[in-house]
Amino acid sequence: MKLRYKFILLALTPLLLSFVALAAAMFYQTTILAKQQRNTVEQAYIASKEVELKHYVKLGTAAISHLYNADHQDATTQIEAQKILASLDFGDDGYFFIYDMQGKNLMHPRRPELVGKDLWNLKDPEGQPTIQNLINKAKNGGGVIRYLWEKPSSQQMVLKMGYVVPLERWGWMMGTGIYLDDVDTALNKIDIQVAKNIQSTMLWIAGIAIVSSFIIALSGLVINITESRVAEAKLKVLAQSVVRSQENERARLSRDLHDGLSQLLVSTKLQIESGLAKLSVDQPQKESVSHSFVRAKNQINEALNEVRRISHDLRPAMLDDLGLVAAFEHLAGEFEEASGIPVQFEFAGEFQALSETSNTVLFRIAQEALTNIHKHAQKVSSVHMQLTSNKHFVTLAIADNGAGFDIQGITKHPKRGIGLSNMRERLATINGQLELYSDAAGTRVVAQIPNGEIG
Repeated sequence: MKLRYKFILLALTPLLLSFVALAAAMFYQTTILAKQQRNTVEQAYIASKEVELKHYVKLGTAAISHLYNADHQDATTQIEAQKILASLDFGDDGYFFIYDMQGKNLMHPRRPELVGKDLWNLKDPEGQPTIQNLINKAKNGGGVIRYLWEKPSSQQMVLKMGYVVPLERWGWMMGTGIYLDDVDTALNKIDIQVAKNIQSTMLWIAGIAIVSSFIIALSGLVINITESRVAEAKLKVLAQSVVRSQENERARLSRDLHDGLSQLLVSTKLQIESGLAKLSVDQPQKESVSHSFVRAKNQINEALNEVRRISHDLRPAMLDDLGLVAAFEHLAGEFEEASGIPVQFEFAGEFQALSETSNTVLFRIAQEALTNIHKHAQKVSSVHMQLTSNKHFVTLAIADNGAGFDIQGITKHPKRGIGLSNMRERLATINGQLELYSDAAGTRVVAQIPNGEIG
């Protein structure tokens, strides 16, 4: 992973961990508050139901109080009281019921099949003695009691909250009740709404975290890209400065060789030639001296040629004196003379807008390409060089008809492809680019730079 991405990740990690911790804390607190809210609502529901049941029981006892408190008591009085209580109901599942203290059902308006039956041993699905618990509650003064009972409207066993009171004069237990499944339904709605609120909050936190992370990452990338561009610009300026310094040093060395050492060698050569002329008298003892002078003359000629070659390679004077096209023509002629491979050079366009650096880069690219052809290309019978210029670009194309080579293999090889790397590096200093094409039909090197690039 690149260093810039590591810094971005280092900035994002604490932020994301903070959001995760915040979400966990908020989820925990919200869950606790939801439970507390549920308990509060449930207690309020139950309290209101208890008050409601107590009110119903008071209404029931008030409805039969004139019978219960009458002086004359007989079976007819009790039957009349049962009819009154049976007619009192509230809603589909609100009714009164009556049992004697031995567990016998005396009145049940919703389940008449139970009337007259002994239900003392009746147990609910959980094994609790329902009627016994109701009667015991009544014997202890009455009050609220919860138990499971079949709801008439749904015929399902649900939790019911009853309120029972004793009617001691008649030996009865009278009561009524409210089924609590409605309370559970209301509480479940609250739970669902709370869960939705928690989920919505978590989604908001996640969304804020994602947006914040995106902004930080984008800001980091923008800063990195900006810094990278500044660094690249500085490197490009530095590379141009290095290339310019190299070429200036090459030019200085070339001038020194040409104006200093070369002139000294020429002067020495002339003196030797003068000495040889003076030793031209036909005397046997002078033959060995004459031979030494001739050999020295030949060596000095070789030294002069080598100095000229080095001076030309360092900085071709023709490039400065006659321009890019003439330098290319001379370079093509030198290559053809050295390798024996014919070179066809063509040019089109104007090249005056090119800087000294651009001229040097193109010339070095051509030198490197021709050197590679001479050293490495196989079965080459012709080379074609083309230099063209238009409004935007100057393009140099050098092609041969050799056997070609594996571009990827050469590029990845640790000890080969140095010349190609040098070409790319030189072109990068002036915003140029290099393209290579190679197959069995030959190899083509294309270098392109902006026209008018300031060096």
